Amino acid sequence: MTMLLADREIERLLALHPKGFDLSLVRISRLLDQLGNPQDRLPPVIHIAGTNGKGSAAAFARALLEAEGLRVHVHTSPHLVNWHERYRMGAKGGGRLVDDALLADTIARAAAVNRGEAITVFEILTAVTFMLFSENPADAAIIEVGLGGRFDATNVIKRPAASLIMPISLDHQSFLGDRVELIAAEKAGIIKPGCPVVIGAQESGTVQDVLVEVAERLGCPVTLYGQDYLAYEENGRMIYQDQSGLMDLTPPRLPGRHQFANAAAAIAAVKAAGFETGHRAADRAMTNVAWPGRMQRLPQGRLSDLAPEGAEVWVDGGHNPGAGAVIAEALVEQEEKFSRPLFLICGMINTKDQIGYFRAFEGMARHVYTVPVSESDASVPNAELAARAMEAGLSAEPVSSVANALMLLRDTWDESETPPRILIGGSLYLVGAVLAENGTPPT
Repeated sequence: MTMLLADREIERLLALHPKGFDLSLVRISRLLDQLGNPQDRLPPVIHIAGTNGKGSAAAFARALLEAEGLRVHVHTSPHLVNWHERYRMGAKGGGRLVDDALLADTIARAAAVNRGEAITVFEILTAVTFMLFSENPADAAIIEVGLGGRFDATNVIKRPAASLIMPISLDHQSFLGDRVELIAAEKAGIIKPGCPVVIGAQESGTVQDVLVEVAERLGCPVTLYGQDYLAYEENGRMIYQDQSGLMDLTPPRLPGRHQFANAAAAIAAVKAAGFETGHRAADRAMTNVAWPGRMQRLPQGRLSDLAPEGAEVWVDGGHNPGAGAVIAEALVEQEEKFSRPLFLICGMINTKDQIGYFRAFEGMARHVYTVPVSESDASVPNAELAARAMEAGLSAEPVSSVANALMLLRDTWDESETPPRILIGGSLYLVGAVLAENGTPPT
């Protein structure tokens, strides 16, 4: 397979600069200044931080704005299969992933200006985001934080149209702190003086208090889930309510009741950013929204064909206890619609709370197959991960790959039983590899 032009440029960067994160705004600010500060020439920005739900909120916000006929640039991270997924370029009639030649040229220009000075690859690629989004016209930009908030490379945006902070829980403790209120303080770093702030549904009152205190101290208009807006299910519909009234909407296309709150946060953020959100457009957005790799039904392909006949196969890259809880809830919802025995195929990396993730599925999953995440140097050995699943109260065994897990399940399946429901997850690296091997990468 021929390597894409942008991939070649990124391989050069990876050979020169350290992998991972080194949270600081010094290097990115220096490079952006040398580039003429493209971050100051963006269309109105919705800047999104949080532990879980950032990507879904970005997808909903994009769908809402595009339903109103607007051109919307979107930056998300990480990608699942191709680096190009991080850059969706706005266009009339709907955006598309960045053209390979355009991305390669922009990366090469940023790297040339940097001249080999100390910087991380993520920081250069964030500068590329600002270059792409400032040099190509659009009506709005949605920019997702990579890690944390205060020192994330995206946090050089001086005056976002709105800052949206999604649910916060424990994750990346080695970078952000080992208490949820410390993590909340880091995420609150994207709040800018006087700029509108929307706070999504928070599990912890302490987190909510931290976010509100920062916003009020900086003189920001605050829109708070449960107080200023909310969403709920009624007669099979999604009801969105805020101070301007009610919208009776088609339920979100993304599975799981947690997506009601994610969709509501996106609606509130789009409104706070000064954009119109009509009832008809919002309804269309709920139907059209798409977010690959998160409670996504695995399309027919090379891997899904290995499952027992009639099985449902889902993928979700959620990888912390909070994500495990919302995935489990989404699977309960599927179980209420049609009952099937649940099996998990999981791979995880060693920076995640593996036992906490698995505990969400106690009493639900019949069995767990644990696999290595070959795409990450930090993969937990599959035998060790099986032991963590058993500590969480689940039946588990290690296998060598997702394909082997599916074939093992198929070859041992009792055809008199209802075909199973299978969740492949625990790592975005794993989900990306599954989509690639299945022949169905995001487009």
